[in-house]
Amino acid sequence: MHTHCFIKGAGIVALGLALASPAIAEPSHGVAMYGEPALGADFEHLPYANPDAPTGGRIVTGEVGSFDSLNPHIREGSVPWQLRFLAYESLLGRSYDEPFTLYGLLAETVEIGDDHTWVEFTLREEAAFSDGSPVTVEDVIWSFETLGTDGHPRYLGSWSRVEGIEAVGERTVRITLGEADRELAMIMGLRPILQAAQWEDVEFTESGLTNIPITTAPYIIDDFEAGRFVSLRRNPDYWGADVPFRRGTNVIDEVRMEFFGDGNAMREAFTSGLVTTMRETSAQAWADNYDFPRVQNGEVELAEVAHQRPSGITGFVMNTRRPLFDDWRVREAMIQAFNFEFINQTINGGVDPRITSYFANSPLSMEPGAAQGRVAEYLAPFADELLPGAMEGYELPVSDGSERNRDGIRTAIALMEEAGYIVEEGVMTGPDGPVTFEILLQTGSSENDSIANIYVEALARVGIEVNVTRVDSAQYRERTDVYDFDMTYYRRGLSLSPGNEQRLYWGCEMAEVEGSRNLMGACHPAIEALVDEMLSAPSQDDYLAAVRALDRVLISQRYVVPFHHNPISRLAFNSELNYPDYIPIYGDWIGWQPDVWWVEEE
Repeated sequence: MHTHCFIKGAGIVALGLALASPAIAEPSHGVAMYGEPALGADFEHLPYANPDAPTGGRIVTGEVGSFDSLNPHIREGSVPWQLRFLAYESLLGRSYDEPFTLYGLLAETVEIGDDHTWVEFTLREEAAFSDGSPVTVEDVIWSFETLGTDGHPRYLGSWSRVEGIEAVGERTVRITLGEADRELAMIMGLRPILQAAQWEDVEFTESGLTNIPITTAPYIIDDFEAGRFVSLRRNPDYWGADVPFRRGTNVIDEVRMEFFGDGNAMREAFTSGLVTTMRETSAQAWADNYDFPRVQNGEVELAEVAHQRPSGITGFVMNTRRPLFDDWRVREAMIQAFNFEFINQTINGGVDPRITSYFANSPLSMEPGAAQGRVAEYLAPFADELLPGAMEGYELPVSDGSERNRDGIRTAIALMEEAGYIVEEGVMTGPDGPVTFEILLQTGSSENDSIANIYVEALARVGIEVNVTRVDSAQYRERTDVYDFDMTYYRRGLSLSPGNEQRLYWGCEMAEVEGSRNLMGACHPAIEALVDEMLSAPSQDDYLAAVRALDRVLISQRYVVPFHHNPISRLAFNSELNYPDYIPIYGDWIGWQPDVWWVEEE
């Protein structure tokens, strides 16, 4: 018998707080992008953590793919994604019950200058690495400088806007920014801190499994087998167990990540009990496949967890570095040919809604119809460079739900003809001959495979031959890092406090940097300007208008063929696993499972 737990979010996101909050004039326990932190200096624990949660037990997650490195901070290698969040700590920690608020973790206090051109962090005296050595200002400075120069591209852009870093006390470090940027000052608090001594005679940029990083986190890497599993063990001597930000978190003794060749193998492992928790992304599979014996006898519970975060963008991204997809009319043709209604019904039973813009499902989403007021003012200087839909409003096509999608195919062919292509004897042909391209997929996702197969058949009706290439995770990363693809699966989660990271996702600076997150090759003056406006907005209204304007530009640029999104998370898990009733506004997100879960054996 199914056990459904419908969990409501913690409340509507409070985006109405004043942006122009009083400047931080002295060290504080935390800092918020808008207004003041919701939790005072005397807070005892995060609202979505259970301070009385017992320690012990284990949780086993399943992952599709493989790994060949344990260092998530460099460009080389394939790393289990959870390591970056579970096995490392930063100066400040993020509360996922607020749009963007940070509280002291390794740092006891944070102080941001009145003019937002510098930030100081004072380390907790008790902060220590897993080998018992103290965290020093020298470790902090080394970590920032090394990650900012030799680390993953996610760190490089922010570091390029830092003017300097220096010790200004025995436990205090000051970072000076090149220009006023309140959000960048906060982001500095989220950089992982590593032990400098461990890397004295080691090449930091070399990927591999031989050098297990020494960190300050509650978990340490206990055991692993390349490509098969990683076991994290709770450190019984963890330095920060009584820090308010950590109370009630990371209490499970073992977090084990098992890796599988494909989604079917992972699902079978969960059904049999090898894996103890599973996220189901398919509404159809959720309805059809979760009545197996362990559910019926109560060994497995099912829950649907709501959230209030933006949909982000998920779909097939087109590489605009390729001549074919450099033309927006071709990109729009690809969107018209994608029969969302039929695919969604086939894959998800028609349950999950479509992604209508990058910030859909949130207060940050663009409003329907023509741009109005401040949004229109932000877009006006770029009117001649914006694509159709940005100013007047952009809507994705809606088919009749039948497999043939005649209107969509007809529109796609017409757009291709406008772009200089023509159908000859059933084959879409251009100046260089028949139009063909490749969809690159990582092996293991049956859902993406199914979507691609249906899409390929639709594009054949347009006269375009598409080849689907499936490669393992290592090959996939190698190819996407150097943008060696035409079209590929793409997912970019977005927060309720977008800011500097937008440059990493679709900024010009990252368009040609190998290994960046800008897979589409986006580089548009309106995007650059709107991110600047977001970061310097003098009021909350201006900030919202800038984000909504950016949303219009991104969706109308037609970089991605959007899929569906889940306004809820569907979780199946062993009954001994528990989580608090209070759900943060981000729902099932980073920092929630396994962070605030616990094991309670019956």
